[in-house]
Amino acid sequence: MADLTKLADELVNLTVKEVKELTDILKDQYGIEPAAAGVAVAAGAAGGGEAAAEEEKTSFDVILKAAGASKLAVVKLVKELTGLGLKDAKDLVDSAPKALKEGIAKDEAEGLKKSLEEAGAEVEIK
Repeated sequence: MADLTKLADELVNLTVKEVKELTDILKDQYGIEPAAAGVAVAAGAAGGGEAAAEEEKTSFDVILKAAGASKLAVVKLVKELTGLGLKDAKDLVDSAPKALKEGIAKDEAEGLKKSLEEAGAEVEIK
């Protein structure tokens, strides 16, 4: 029983990168698809190593914090970037801070942020 407890402690203390490597080994060498176990261990590892979780983040949210001095330009840009109608884009800008887009790739999030900041808005990526 002590060996199992030791093994459990080691699994819980794995970093996200180590969990990925373990998943690959189990799949490639033993033919085991450890999807559920990998998620459970990754959740435990993320709780213990927040820096490792940051390293593996793949989806980002673009938050419009404020329209800034050029509100009209920001509303037009939000309309263009999101595909919303003019009234909806204005309502979104007026209700800042508000999520503009959620769950997008880092490159796309940074591009949106750059465009919005050039128009005068305050933007944050989470």
